Amino acid sequence: MELKQLRSFAAVVRYGSFTRAAENTYLSQPTISTHIRALEEELNTQLLLRDTKNLQVTPRGQELYECACRMLELQDNLLQRWRQSDQHIIQLGASTIPSAYILPEVLPLYGKENPGSYFVVHQSDSRQVIEGVAGGLFDVGMSGMPCQDEAIRCEPFFRDRMVLITPVSRRFLAMQSQGQDALPELLHEPIILREAGSGSQKSADRFLAQMGLRETELRVTARVNDQESIKNLVSGGLGVSIVSEKAVRDFVAEKRLLAFPLPPGSAERNLYLLLPRHASADSLRFCSFVREFYRASQSLENEPQ
Repeated sequence: MELKQLRSFAAVVRYGSFTRAAENTYLSQPTISTHIRALEEELNTQLLLRDTKNLQVTPRGQELYECACRMLELQDNLLQRWRQSDQHIIQLGASTIPSAYILPEVLPLYGKENPGSYFVVHQSDSRQVIEGVAGGLFDVGMSGMPCQDEAIRCEPFFRDRMVLITPVSRRFLAMQSQGQDALPELLHEPIILREAGSGSQKSADRFLAQMGLRETELRVTARVNDQESIKNLVSGGLGVSIVSEKAVRDFVAEKRLLAFPLPPGSAERNLYLLLPRHASADSLRFCSFVREFYRASQSLENEPQ
């Protein structure tokens, strides 16, 4: 089985015909047919059902197509990274909080010190970022969840805090004086949650477990992936939510949201830098910059006023 055969097969499935596949891959139609016939003979299975008018993919063909797409994506990404190596381009995968609130802080400063470095940022949830680093799609990852894969170097670089946010109203303002004692009552409000693969939701789940609550006992009004959308929906009165304190500092300062602290043990979590074991010099340099930047900034935050 050769990659050129898989590329021809994937093109036929994608475009729905041998003719269009040949046009888009700049190969002849007989070459496309030869590649697919070789695959079917090697695998001893029929991949496509075809007659003069229709082309259908068999179940085994669909399975091979999905596998081929992943293999070809890895090949394309590897070749692209090698072509870009002299240009110092870093493919960076980041989950929601790092993408929206960490990278805007560090990339401009890093760019000033390293004017020849460039970034292509891919935003995913934490689970997909980990998979992207493990699969070679990303040179560097930033995640809200730790990684147990031995092929990946995983280290914390930022200590984040989780808070419960509510709209600004007389009732919620009156509850602020209760601090953490208000949490049981607040959790009976309609609540907006993140998707299951996010690090923020993992932290929220730990807090709910500490409170003795299962998700089925909550009044979940929506699941929203985007942190900015959650802030706007809560501000507009759709419900409460459990989010990163860093993500809502602006809305709290502008008095568009109220933030309630969570109990010790469930209120804090780490954000992580992820690197493949054989990381490039550019990736290592960037991660070192990020670690030093947040070591200094968080030390200042913790100094007594």
